[in-house]
Amino acid sequence: MVAQDAHAHAGPQGFIRKYVFSLDHKVIGLQYFFLALAAVFVGMFLSLLMRIHLIWPTAVLPLVGAIKPETYLSLLTMHGTIMVFFVLTTAPQGGFGNYFLPIQIGAADMAFPVLNMLSFWVTFLAFLVLLGAFFVQGGAPLHGWTGYPPLSALQSAGTGQGLGADLWVVSIALFCVGALMSALNFITTTLDMRAKGMSMMRMPLTCWAWFITAILGLLAFGVLFSAGILLLLDRNAGTSFFVPLVVVNGQVAAHKGGSPLLWQHLFWFFGHPEVYILILPAMGIVSEVLPTFARKPLFGYTVIVYSGVLIGFMGWGVWSHHMFAVGLGPIADSAFAATTMLIAIPTGVKIFNWIATLWGGDIRGTTALFFAVGFIAMFIIGGLSGVSHASPPADLQQTDTYYVVAHFHYVLFGGSVLGLFAGIYYWWPKMTGRLLNEPLGKWHFWLQLVGMNLAFFPMHLIGLLGMPRRVYTYAPELGVGALNLVSTIGAFLIAVSILVFLFNVWRSARHGQIAPNDPWGGATLEWSIPSPPPAYNFSVIPTVTSRMPRWQTEHHQPMQDPPAGPPAPIHVPGGSRWPLVAACGLPVMALSVLTHTLWVVFLGAAILLFAIYRWAFEPLEG
Repeated sequence: MVAQDAHAHAGPQGFIRKYVFSLDHKVIGLQYFFLALAAVFVGMFLSLLMRIHLIWPTAVLPLVGAIKPETYLSLLTMHGTIMVFFVLTTAPQGGFGNYFLPIQIGAADMAFPVLNMLSFWVTFLAFLVLLGAFFVQGGAPLHGWTGYPPLSALQSAGTGQGLGADLWVVSIALFCVGALMSALNFITTTLDMRAKGMSMMRMPLTCWAWFITAILGLLAFGVLFSAGILLLLDRNAGTSFFVPLVVVNGQVAAHKGGSPLLWQHLFWFFGHPEVYILILPAMGIVSEVLPTFARKPLFGYTVIVYSGVLIGFMGWGVWSHHMFAVGLGPIADSAFAATTMLIAIPTGVKIFNWIATLWGGDIRGTTALFFAVGFIAMFIIGGLSGVSHASPPADLQQTDTYYVVAHFHYVLFGGSVLGLFAGIYYWWPKMTGRLLNEPLGKWHFWLQLVGMNLAFFPMHLIGLLGMPRRVYTYAPELGVGALNLVSTIGAFLIAVSILVFLFNVWRSARHGQIAPNDPWGGATLEWSIPSPPPAYNFSVIPTVTSRMPRWQTEHHQPMQDPPAGPPAPIHVPGGSRWPLVAACGLPVMALSVLTHTLWVVFLGAAILLFAIYRWAFEPLEG
């Protein structure tokens, strides 16, 4: 009976069933995390190639050769797409969110485990489809990660806009499908799976961030998915949603009536909420790390919650500040300038509350705290440069220059990436059962902080001096050669910092100190269970009486850890292969558009429906 109980608690057995076909939200979170880690290496490699080219435009690189203008634009397109979608969207929400949301609200799993697994495999296949663009005739697309028509809407294999651009669109559409399923799961889990006593205003700030991000994702990715379908039809079915004219030999052959600005409106209506999809989870992580290592409750919890809600709401009203240069007119420009300035207020509120949390605290200088404080400092710089874009006259000077690139990277690298590493150093012992090395972590932090400032701060000056973005070269008399050299040195320093981090991970796996349940003295529920967590999370679902259950209850007594084992066997669902099979049906259906073959659509639909049928009747095995 004892052995039988142990099996019931252990979850699925065997490596493939446990780590590939698992329905456990923690395993799926790790799958998202390692997908993002693989994407980081690809995206970082592409960025280093671009930075080398900007210093030595005639260099012949191993395995790459001389970088031609179209090759440079392809590197830029793929770098931006991979980093925005498969790293900065995937890791904080899909990785940390999947792993810790159920544990932090006292649940056994996500609301829809099978849908959770399906969303990951669709995202994984979207990444493979995107990488496939490197290996098809014509190569990867060169239209930039924003995919602006008419360049992205026209078929021209000679300029790299052939099958590679089609695969780019298919990848984005598949990513949107995975993100929509994930958003539904997060929203339902947050609203329906909280432990007894876990009211919304007792949830950790990370849970609020993942919840608001899921709502934004549910609304925003539907817009991008629709735009992607229209773009795919323009490229393959003869429609003209985004193509205004057909030009042959320099002469207008036909007026098709489409508008490239329609894509810009659709893309940025998604794109600016996407900025908050990228940054809100990092804000939530920082809001948990700071109180833990300042040994005091977060200052202004309620204000931070409502400021996050306000950011999510106002994020839908600022998209056209990306389009000040297209001639919207003074009324539209004034309206979007005002909303852009106003949205800085709830963000500023968060920053003041974080600083107030540190003020007077019993500070412990861990690596996680270093990254959290670095996030605040770098995000302030990125925010200040962003507010300058709220003025249409200033934006007209700065738009499409490296000044915008500098702002973008200070927000997303200085913000999202530093916040992500704060979460990694904070939660690594909980996920793996071993601590990362603190001295190595601090080397990683300082190398990365110095590297990012060397890489991105000169871009402000490069842009103000007139160097346009998305251009593979520059005139020597522009006077930006030395600044580009400094920027390239910074990029390589960032790469060195990532290598230090990887060495720390390897060292932790082999020689890392064993982590107790709660190495940091955290206030939230994940620190009350073993490290790493068991398959069933909680032996007994906790009852929550406070926003900081491990620090205090209504009677100001420390929360008691749950018993070491469950009082009775707990059924843990086994793995399933069918969500992966179902996910494979979606790219088959999508790629049928590119082959112009109707039977491929039916093949993909048959794979999808057969897999759904099989998993619907699959027994729930422990």
